[in-house]
Amino acid sequence: MSGLLKFITCGSVDDGKSTLIGHILYDSKLLYADQEKALELESKAGSRGGKLDYSLLLDGLMAEHEQGITIDVAYRYFTTEKRSFIVADTPGHEEYTRNMAVGASFADLAVILTDASKGVLVQTRRHARICHLMGIKYFIFAVNKMDIIDYDEKRFQEITKQIDVLVKQIGLENVTIIPLSATEGDNVTKKSANMPWYKGDTLLSVLENINVENTAAGDGFYLPVQRVCRPDRTFRGFQGQCESGQLHVGDTVTVLPSGETADVKSIYNAGAKTDTAFAGQALTIELSKEIDVSRGCVITKDIKANITKSITSDILWMDDNPLLLQHEYILQLGSSSTVAVVKQINYKTDVNSGDKLPASVLRKNEIANCTISLADKITAAEFTAYPVLGSFILIDRLSNMTSACGVIRNVQQLTDDDYSFVSDNIKISATLFDEYYYNMSDMKIDTAQGNYKAFTVGDTLPLKGDTYNYPQEIDIIAFAENAAIRVRHGKIAEILPLSQYSFDTQYNAPLADTRGFFINIHDQTELDKFRAEYTEGKNHASFWNKWLDCTKWRHILFNDNFWMI
Repeated sequence: MSGLLKFITCGSVDDGKSTLIGHILYDSKLLYADQEKALELESKAGSRGGKLDYSLLLDGLMAEHEQGITIDVAYRYFTTEKRSFIVADTPGHEEYTRNMAVGASFADLAVILTDASKGVLVQTRRHARICHLMGIKYFIFAVNKMDIIDYDEKRFQEITKQIDVLVKQIGLENVTIIPLSATEGDNVTKKSANMPWYKGDTLLSVLENINVENTAAGDGFYLPVQRVCRPDRTFRGFQGQCESGQLHVGDTVTVLPSGETADVKSIYNAGAKTDTAFAGQALTIELSKEIDVSRGCVITKDIKANITKSITSDILWMDDNPLLLQHEYILQLGSSSTVAVVKQINYKTDVNSGDKLPASVLRKNEIANCTISLADKITAAEFTAYPVLGSFILIDRLSNMTSACGVIRNVQQLTDDDYSFVSDNIKISATLFDEYYYNMSDMKIDTAQGNYKAFTVGDTLPLKGDTYNYPQEIDIIAFAENAAIRVRHGKIAEILPLSQYSFDTQYNAPLADTRGFFINIHDQTELDKFRAEYTEGKNHASFWNKWLDCTKWRHILFNDNFWMI
């Protein structure tokens, strides 16, 4: 038996997607007796003169039955003698395009339907582009409703030419075109006597026999950390799913974005101890030494991911509200998240022609290439190499709406100018010199970044601004980079690893984090206590409420329009 195939059915509204999958389930004898009886009874009340309406097997919502269209994504699992399948039947209506995109994100293959009487429509083109955007590499174009055009071979050839043009525009590979009738069953599970001119296989036969290979370029090991496991004080493990490659006990791994290394002490696969881990397994990894690892970090071996604060991506806009440049969104990539701003729409793609068009605003269901700036460093890679590190969603910070999904096409590597402090091998990102404004136009706090290059030892710091005022003697703690900065008389006196830092009793310099928030530490004893609590507490608000004060040196100014400053 071949391996599991995950596929999606998509296309324009009323192209017969639900009917097609329902017919496969019915013909393959994959229904329980009560399901089959219910289908026969409900079909008699339908609009096909009592004939079976196979779409009723997939459309489960009352609204779907009332409107005669698919709204939600319907997932079905079924097995034939040759293969197991998971199919996502997705809506064709433009209003529910984002639902279709969700279904496409899980699939290895797309079955795109076209109505033989209508040909390739705008929504057909949009769905094909979205499937390509989501990384699907195998396509079956099913020219449906051949029965209503009397199985006309000439019309099928005309639609085949339309599909060929679309395939070349997008750059699709591994394409099969099949004429069929989902209602009558022609070329669905059995060869059709009505189309002797078609010499290819049935749809089900193609699905059963197609070899879907993972063609991603990356083959190293990586595991985005979902959570830290501490069942007792003797064990600290890092949990997540292995997305690629293999891992063995004793291997040396690198934790990104910090770049720290450690050996693998033990591996647990779904709770059972093992010496080797493979892609797809849910793992708990114990390392040989204590290093800073938390949710959002990535445990890696032999991969070429980058640490970045700027990416170029193709996105599908799914929000009813348009995309606004400079508006803040939450970018969720794997298990990490950060604030993101779309700096530029490089171009949007015309769904019909594939032309690249200039744009300053992006509206619902439009596809565009954008440059996105990030507030924090993340571990990212091109989608074609490492899909999990190259795909993301954007969430509106105000409405909590999933506004867009996207894939990374280019990662801009960090340079020294992308850091705030640099000395030898230590590079620190900080926002303590950003100004805080309450923007009256959208009623939220925004930040204005100062135009500073990286500071190093001996440089004088801009310790006073419109919305901050720091003392001339201060120590800045960079938790993410495990480093510290000593500032004396307004200048950087030293940049050192956090492991070598101790409280300065000569100056009694107060401590701040890289955001400019006061750390409530006044001596070495409190510093040691903070360090002891940090590993477990850093992901909890109660810890930061105890130790930080964000108002000691900072305040917020009201502004009519932040972006006009």
